Order: sequence, then structure tokens, then C-alpha cells
Amino acid sequence: MINATTEFIIGLFLLVASAVLVGEIFTHLGQAALVGQLLVGVLFGPSLLGPALGLTSTTVTSQFSGLQTLATFFILLMAGLGVSPKALRETGLPSAVLGMGMFFVPFLFGAVVVHLIYPAFSTLLDLFFALTISITALPVLGVMLREFDLIDTKFGISLLNGSVVNELCAVTVFAALLRFQTTSGSAVTNISLAVGTVLLFLGTILGLYLLLRWLGDRPGWKSFVKRFRTEWNTREAGFALLIVVGLASALYSQYLGLTFIVGAFYAGILITPEVAGEKVHRSISGIFDAVTWGFFIPLFFALVGFDTNFRLLGTSYVALIAFGTLVIFAVGSKFLIGASITRSLGWSGDESFAAGFLVTSRGAVELAMAVILVDLGVFNETQFTIVAAAGLITTIISPIGARPFVRAMKSAALRARRETREPPTQWAGTTFLPQKTSGERPPLPNTPR
Repeated sequence: MINATTEFIIGLFLLVASAVLVGEIFTHLGQAALVGQLLVGVLFGPSLLGPALGLTSTTVTSQFSGLQTLATFFILLMAGLGVSPKALRETGLPSAVLGMGMFFVPFLFGAVVVHLIYPAFSTLLDLFFALTISITALPVLGVMLREFDLIDTKFGISLLNGSVVNELCAVTVFAALLRFQTTSGSAVTNISLAVGTVLLFLGTILGLYLLLRWLGDRPGWKSFVKRFRTEWNTREAGFALLIVVGLASALYSQYLGLTFIVGAFYAGILITPEVAGEKVHRSISGIFDAVTWGFFIPLFFALVGFDTNFRLLGTSYVALIAFGTLVIFAVGSKFLIGASITRSLGWSGDESFAAGFLVTSRGAVELAMAVILVDLGVFNETQFTIVAAAGLITTIISPIGARPFVRAMKSAALRARRETREPPTQWAGTTFLPQKTSGERPPLPNTPR
């Protein structure tokens, strides 16, 4: 009889090896690798081959859950390393409008849709259900932007910043709803505590950023960093310290009830080249890219697919109708809101449509919320599956729908460069196309594969 450790290693081997291989095949077919990786997870999960291969035992799935948490942490920390605080400030207000719109419109209308499907649900359950389908997945969005070579452009940074705002809105509302579920406090008290928690976290991060920025301008700090690099004997000390900082930030946000994802992302943002030094920052980012892209990203998407049990959707017509309706609403609402808001901000049609598809992706946050709701007895297993399956389908649709518009964006930039003989300075919104520049000319970003 195979023991639990052997089952876990077999499952991990099958998931990672197949995700890497199938992901590569999908890139040659003109699709994002994550689409193939998600489908691999479904193949080896409880929907298809998982039970026959012995991969769905409680012990193995709990070990996979821990790995998924670790993978999410690495992806968010890597995404944060690629975004500078200056870029976040420059896209602040438009991204805030985009993020709040992407959350509150689907959330409020989603509650109405859920109530029409399940008239017997309480108002609180309607809101919980709507909340889980209203979140744009920050780690998934970060991966897609990297695959499309847009992560360090103004376009990509605007979407990432909007996604951060989206998740902050979501965790704030989730915290307030949980207080309504578990306590008898007044509405004003519960909402005030939830908003205050978010403001406390952001205030702490802002304070640390200002402190690090002040230190970065001090000659003594630069000397300290240089001496630290030469005297610290542990191999890859910078990488290890970044992990410690990331875990501390994740623990802080988790303790405040904002989920560890938010803390991990902001920890990466705080580690700037000015703080760590250009060489060290480049070295750390290179290590993170290798580890995350080579292992954690294929594993993460395979596990998202693995968590979805489509068999439960066939238990009743109501579950199937709910699943189909919520998928259509989840894709349509996010696409329309994302495309409409970015278009009103002056982005081109191709940029707006690409943004609309990219923000439809879901990921780990709503699954983590759904797990909490299952543990509290708010969700049953079928309702959890509907949320997970809807997130899986929307995440598959997202890069497929966005790819032709991303290609059109880059083609337009290339044509404009040939016509004006000027390279583009920023890839985003109204500044996506080449602009007149002075001084050194930056290189044209890579075209998509």
C-alpha cells in the first residue's frame, strides 16, 4: 500500500511535470501557458482522474493546500518587486477609480443575480456569494501581464494598482460581513472597524516607505548597505532577508484580517533598488523569477484547477443553472466595467478591451474566502464548487480574450514608431503610442510571443 508521503510526491510530480509540458504546448498554440496549466489541474483533480490515481485523499489535498498558499506568496512577492512606488503614485487616482468600479458594481449587481437564482438565500448569504465572484485575482493578473510583457509598463502597472484597490475593497467588505455573521455589533461599528483596519495597514506601509526613502538618501545608510553586502557570509542573504520581510508583511496583513496576499504584494514594492542597491535588487529579482516561473507558477495554476470538482455541479439543475449564470455574469460584468472605465480614462479601444478581459480573472483570494465560509457553515460544498468553477472558467477566458487586443496594441505602437521614427516612452492609456521624447531613447518593449 502506498503511504501518504509517496502519494503526495506522485501527485506533485504529475501536476508540475504535466503543467510545465502542457503550458509550453499552449504557448506554441498561441495561448497563455496558464490555460494549459489550469486544465492539467482539472485533469488530475476530483473531476476526472484524481480519484482513480489516489490523488484526492484528505492528507494529499491538505498538503497541496499548503503548497498553494506558498505559491501564492511567491507570486505576489515577485509581482511587487516588479512595481515601483513611484509608478503606483503616477497611476493612483485612475487606478483607484478602476479598482473600486471593478469591485462594487459586480458586487452589488451580483447580489441581485444571486438572489434571483436562490430566492431562499438570506441577504447576507447573497452578499457573500456576490463578493466571491467580484474579485480580480492579483496574482493571476500579474502572471498574465508578465506573459504579455506588460508588467513594467504603465498599462500593466495601472491594472495591477487597480487590482490592489479591488482586493482592498473586497477584504474590507468581507471583514465587515464576517462581523455581521459572527457578532451582534451594529452596522456602523462593523463597517468602521473594517475600514479602520485597511487604513491602519496602508498607513503602516506608507510610513515604512517614507522611512526607507529617507534612509536611501542618507550617505550612512548607503555605507551600511555596502558593508552589509561584504560582511554577511550567508549565501544569498538578500534573497533570505526578502523572504523574511515578505513573511512579516504577510503576517501583519493576515493578522489584521486583510489576507496575507495584500501584505506579500506590498512587501515586494517596498524593496526598491534605492533601498537594496541596483545590483542586489537585480540579483534578488532574478532568483525570484527563476524559482517562481520555474516551479510556483505552474504549480499554482495546476492546483487551482485541482481544487475544482465539476462532478458536484451535476448533482442538480439548480447548481448547473447557477454556475452558468454566474460565469456569464462574472465575465460580462468585469469586462464591461473594466473596458468602460479605462475607455473613459482615454485609453484606446484595444487597450480598453484588453484591460476588460484581463481583469475578469479570478484566483486565490475568493477561494480563501470561500474556504473560510465553508468552515463557518455559511457555504456548503456545492456552493463552494460553484464559486471555484466559475473562477476557473473566467481565468481561462481572460488571457484567451485579451491576447488579440494585446497584439493589436503592440502592432499599433510599432506602426507609429515607424511613422514617427520615435520610440514609445510609456505603454499605457493615452501614452501607449510613441510620444516625442528628448534625451536618451528607451528601447521598444518586446513584442508578444
